[in-house]
Amino acid sequence: MKNFKRNIAIICGGDSSEHDVSLRSAQGIYSFFDKERYDVYIVDIKGLDWHVDLENGEVAKIDKNDFSFKLNGKTIWFDYAYITIHGTPGENGIMQGYFELLDLPYSTSGVLVEALTFNKYVLNKYLAGYGVNVAPSILVRHGEEEQLTEEQLLQTVGMPCFVKPAADGSSFGVSKVKNFDRLAPALRTAFMENEEVMIEGFMDGTEISIGVYKTKERTVVLPATEVVTNNEFFDYDAKYNGQVQEITPARLAPETAEAVAAETSRIYDILHCNGIIRIDYIITKDEQGNDKIMMLEINTTPGMTETSFIPQQVRAAGLNITDVMTEIVENQF
Repeated sequence: MKNFKRNIAIICGGDSSEHDVSLRSAQGIYSFFDKERYDVYIVDIKGLDWHVDLENGEVAKIDKNDFSFKLNGKTIWFDYAYITIHGTPGENGIMQGYFELLDLPYSTSGVLVEALTFNKYVLNKYLAGYGVNVAPSILVRHGEEEQLTEEQLLQTVGMPCFVKPAADGSSFGVSKVKNFDRLAPALRTAFMENEEVMIEGFMDGTEISIGVYKTKERTVVLPATEVVTNNEFFDYDAKYNGQVQEITPARLAPETAEAVAAETSRIYDILHCNGIIRIDYIITKDEQGNDKIMMLEINTTPGMTETSFIPQQVRAAGLNITDVMTEIVENQF
């Protein structure tokens, strides 16, 4: 009897500025999957153009009625969707809602969690209610920016501060603002990415990023990566053009590393996440000089190229990335 192989769709592309970054993640994920166990296809989504990139260089159109496609005259249906879109519609609950309607298992958290984690401002306010440390912030909607005064800004978040799209890929539209005169152009840049902008207080400390996933059998919190850059902050050039030093595991005191891992696991459970997520933190100092863990943001579809944080951390943990992918998929069957 022929062994059954599940059909896996790697969903990439999307409609944000990180479309091409997503395509690179898809190639990485494709290389990680066990091809003896799965038939894996890359599905590129942009607007209403949904197609499968076939190995021969041709494309096959996706039938959105049932998320199938034709290959050599035969209809191929998928058993599982691995979503690696950075931004809309794969990181904000839209694709998740579609797959829920089709009753197709997928790699990310559910609709509500994706929508919540996609909006940095709402997420921070929500998790603060559970005692998670976050920076003070202000939400500014497009057309309301003139209502924000310098006094309000200084009293609420202080200077310097970060101006970033409240809900979109975190690498674009982000500015560090050191005086009120530079706020207006920073807001214009952020509004190019999203209608809502978050102004967030500056956190002085060590930036780290840490991955985690859970299955029915176990919890895996990966070693944290320390992010060191000479840029003003971890911007697009630092992230994707090599202007950064990434140290895995991060140079943290043992008790701090343990506390970060515990907090990461706790946040995963608070949100009831699924699959691999990555949480970014800034490790600051409190008044007594002790390390203080400040959450920066959550990535539910983290980058997955060979050199991305998660594959780095998987290697540092002594795990095999192919086995990890299999674990995550099979956890839902």
